[in-house]
Amino acid sequence: MSEISRRHMLTTGAMGAAGFATAMTAQTAQANTQKPPEPQTSVKPNGRFAGKVVLITGATSGIGEATARAFAAEGATVHFCGRRQTLGEQVAQSMRDSGGKATYQRADVRSEADVKAFVQGCVEQHGRLDIAFNNAGIFMTPAEIQDIPLANFIDIMTTNTVGEFLCMKYEIPPMRRQGGGNIINMASVAGHVGFRTTAHYNASKHGILGLTKAAAQENADHNIRINSISPLAVDTPQLRESFAFQGITYEQAVQGFVTKRIMTPHEIAAAVMFLAFNQATSMTGMDLDVTGGQLAG
Repeated sequence: MSEISRRHMLTTGAMGAAGFATAMTAQTAQANTQKPPEPQTSVKPNGRFAGKVVLITGATSGIGEATARAFAAEGATVHFCGRRQTLGEQVAQSMRDSGGKATYQRADVRSEADVKAFVQGCVEQHGRLDIAFNNAGIFMTPAEIQDIPLANFIDIMTTNTVGEFLCMKYEIPPMRRQGGGNIINMASVAGHVGFRTTAHYNASKHGILGLTKAAAQENADHNIRINSISPLAVDTPQLRESFAFQGITYEQAVQGFVTKRIMTPHEIAAAVMFLAFNQATSMTGMDLDVTGGQLAG
């Protein structure tokens, strides 16, 4: 197998909220001495995002939850959603128990009424909206184009692409009224390349890149920065389940990555916070490559 095909072969499992595992070999993974950063657990009331109101979709687990906790640890007030209400309320309570400021509101990003109510709820409860991380997304069973059910294609496009469109549609007006804001959209390495059996996912993530660029152009003179991030595989329960489904180990899966490891949700949270911080003032309309060098080759 060539180096290009080895890197770019997809696993056939879940991609979770972002990214995916690429190329597998039967070789033993080389040790990677570079360790990911540990998540910050203590809350800093005067942290980098003190006084900021942050809205996050799909934050009941995985990348969204890690990002919500990271913002709260830096002093932000976090208003987040997800479809699993009991879990969402538990996550919010856990964040408050740790000293953070967090509220949960159930919302399904496929529903315009839900998204509108979610954004309005944030502004009504907290008085403003400074930062939005549009993270919610899904993956579908891999299949070649001729075998993808139309319902599956529509569902993934509605959740991943239309969902982020709806979020921006309702996030932008309050940000314009208050004189500025910051939006980060979840894209994926799948938005930069095409892969066999994932045309539906590829299409949804390519669309997010276009939406982000257009929205950034429309809002640059309103002091609203809009960017996206593109992770590779992220170590979430869904990804681990996909490995088990395929009968492969973590060590086999990471052979497809130049880093020989899978990124953690906390690393993605750090990338989101980098784009959200007020010192990145000239960065808008761009996609931040968070692939550990995978797209460099």
